[in-house]
Amino acid sequence: MTKPTPVRAPYDMAALLRDGYRLMRARHGHLHWWPGETPFEVCVGAILTQNTNWGNVEKSIANLQREKVLSPEKLHELSQSELARLIHPSGYYNVKAARLRAFLKILVEDYGGDLTRLFSGTVAEARQRLLETNGIGPETADSMLLYAGGRLTFVIDAYTRRIFARHHFCAMDEEYDALRQICERSLSTGVGDLLDYWQDYHAQLVMVGKTFCRPREARCEECPLRSLLPGETQGVQSPATKSPRTPKAAR
Repeated sequence: MTKPTPVRAPYDMAALLRDGYRLMRARHGHLHWWPGETPFEVCVGAILTQNTNWGNVEKSIANLQREKVLSPEKLHELSQSELARLIHPSGYYNVKAARLRAFLKILVEDYGGDLTRLFSGTVAEARQRLLETNGIGPETADSMLLYAGGRLTFVIDAYTRRIFARHHFCAMDEEYDALRQICERSLSTGVGDLLDYWQDYHAQLVMVGKTFCRPREARCEECPLRSLLPGETQGVQSPATKSPRTPKAAR
């Protein structure tokens, strides 16, 4: 039987998470992320990046740009089969075409293609609006709101969960919204531009997850977060030698 991941005391979390950002930022600098030239492109990318890597998404985005259809109205006019053909490089193209069309139907038909209107109201209201759209889950909704809408909500992805679990910040099976709220509470003070802070924090976690905290063969010795490992700070066994179960899929 797999033992549950030890979790650090809640009162440590704010300091640990703030230290984590300081260490990552010192290594990488500000990452100026998410990749995307317009808010709408960010939204399209957030759907296409589900279950694939960003390199494949870029190929799909390039196809849409080449055909000059990367706008809400023009994409909405495409048939599902034509849209699937153009986004083929991103994988699961039939599923993603259906999800994009569901998003476009609401954006164009209910909000006149205006993302500002779609993202209006409280963050909770805008988030619920997105979550009611077929194929948009919490991570995709929060990515759209944070990076395309400039709304304050923290994105939790597979990288975040893996990094946090290996550092014993949370259990691997922590519920999405519970983990999001922990981050939002812990990272809501002490900085001037909170939106930029949360945007760059998520980007830093993606960089660490891709480069160091990988599903297999984690590179803990080189990782900027090494000093926050439980084995380094509390005398517990390091995840470099034994780590909790990681998600099957990571971008």
